[in-house]
Amino acid sequence: MTVLSEIVDVFTAIAEPNRRKILELLVACGALAATDIYLKFGTTHAAVSQHLKVLREAGLVDVEKRKQQRIYTLNAEKIAEFEVWVKRFTQRTDEAFSRLDALLETEKTKPSGEK
Repeated sequence: MTVLSEIVDVFTAIAEPNRRKILELLVACGALAATDIYLKFGTTHAAVSQHLKVLREAGLVDVEKRKQQRIYTLNAEKIAEFEVWVKRFTQRTDEAFSRLDALLETEKTKPSGEK
């Protein structure tokens, strides 16, 4: 899998509001059993289970089986990788906008007939 496809998977995973809510719960609570996560939602266990599956497949959460429970935690390494990518992307777009601003300022100071 390429880095770009991994980033797309992460974006796809966090695009859905309930999945973001699950991530926020895990940030606040650390580790949660799947049952505890289900209780926070007004939807079916199957729907929450599907959201957890998407988050697992994107690598955003880890799951550990303890007896009859599945315990979910954030995958801090994957979150950090995504954060690095977002910061790098933001820096590149900021640089591009800065160049555009400079070009527009140059154009603004030129006499009206000059190109």
